[in-house]
Amino acid sequence: MDARVRQTATRLADGRELIYFDDTDPYAGGAATRELRDHRDLPPVAAASEVRRDPLTGEWVTFAAHRMDRTFLPAATECPLCPTRPGRPATEIPAGDYDVVVFENRFPALGSAADTYTPVDDEPLWPRQPAGGRCEVVAFTADHDARFADLTLARTRTVVDALAARTAALSASPGVRQVFCFENRGIEIGVTLQHPHGQIYAYPFLAPRAQALLDRAREHHACTGRSLQRDILDAERRAERRVVWSGDHWTAYVPAAARWPVEVHLAPHRDVPDLAGLDDTERDELARIYRDLLGRIDRFFDGVDRVPYIAAWHQAPVGEGREYGRLFCQIFSLRRAPGKLKYLAASESAMGAWISDTTPERIAQRLRGVAP
Repeated sequence: MDARVRQTATRLADGRELIYFDDTDPYAGGAATRELRDHRDLPPVAAASEVRRDPLTGEWVTFAAHRMDRTFLPAATECPLCPTRPGRPATEIPAGDYDVVVFENRFPALGSAADTYTPVDDEPLWPRQPAGGRCEVVAFTADHDARFADLTLARTRTVVDALAARTAALSASPGVRQVFCFENRGIEIGVTLQHPHGQIYAYPFLAPRAQALLDRAREHHACTGRSLQRDILDAERRAERRVVWSGDHWTAYVPAAARWPVEVHLAPHRDVPDLAGLDDTERDELARIYRDLLGRIDRFFDGVDRVPYIAAWHQAPVGEGREYGRLFCQIFSLRRAPGKLKYLAASESAMGAWISDTTPERIAQRLRGVAP
């Protein structure tokens, strides 16, 4: 954690944890403290998620019926991620201002009060279990109308530090197998809150994508003795055609088999398992290029102001298989042209056979061309 950032933990009215990450004085220096008391009258969080195993694929599917009633696209004056200020309803953040805040989600996809479940219909084909784990919200800024690319470099670094700190803390929690940090941006992605924010999921299992990456990495290591992600990064840097940006510690490139109409991966040059493993110089450069890349995404299409995107941090699993994991960020958009989205139709959705409407080389060329 950067010495300029101060963490202050408190509890919301229903017992959920909230942590302020302050980088501005007088709060960062400890001369003042953000508002810690939540004055709302809130009932306890009623999360009753469970996971059921699909016998056809072996994948765990999460069921969280309580999320059906979560907050959906409220007016800016009723945004739960804005600071609590006079004349407006109290929000999830008691302070009248903040730098970066992380708190437990009131409508978590993961989390259950139950300890055990019997199989569905008592059939061994359909095992199920409580969906343990934890879901957190990361509010990047108090400015409701900002975008991540608008943040200052110092604030971007604070977000990096917050994600790293929470990755370390959640990885040490009992039963956690994977920590996933991400940002969904745009109603086309399914965002229900417009305020600039990200989320962190601490899964009690390996998600299907993470399991596939781990399996391929393990196979590659068995055949070559080397890291698959490392070999991919080195090969992309040798080819150069799809490299968007390269610095002292990070390289951004469009993968040779990119699926999405806009996609770029960001990987550290050093073998690092997760965000918590980055040193200060790596975090400094990451803050600079990460903000830059998100700005390029917004300039990718002429006439489109805010491109919907997902920024997903792939991190090494916790426990078994960790040695095969390697940190990288995948940023992608389902927009394929102004006014047009990439829909996952039969081939992609039913068969998992992807069909792209462009080429990785064209994507890289465009991302290089919209540099600031």
